[in-house]
Amino acid sequence: MLKFKDVDEVIQRANSSSYGLVGSVFSNDMKVCHKVVKGRQCGQVYVNNYFQMGVDTPFGGFKDSGVGREMSSHGLDRFLETKTVVYDCN
Repeated sequence: MLKFKDVDEVIQRANSSSYGLVGSVFSNDMKVCHKVVKGRQCGQVYVNNYFQMGVDTPFGGFKDSGVGREMSSHGLDRFLETKTVVYDCN
C-alpha cells in the first residue's frame, strides 16, 4: 500500500513502469474508476475485480509487456493480410 494525494498521482505512478499488462482499480466511486481506466496504459483494466476474463476477451499488454493480442478475434489479426477491394458496379 502506498499513500497518494489524488487519483492523478496514482495513474502517473502506475504508468511510470515500463510494463503495462494488467491493472485493477477498486473503488465505490465509479467516476474514480472511469478516470483510472481511461488513464492507465495497460492492455486490461479490471474494475472492482481481478482477472475475470473469458476466452473471447483480447489479452495482451502495452509497452514492454508484449506486442499484439492473444485470444478472441483480435488474436487472429496478426495471422491475416487484410485487403480492401472496391468494385464499381455501375
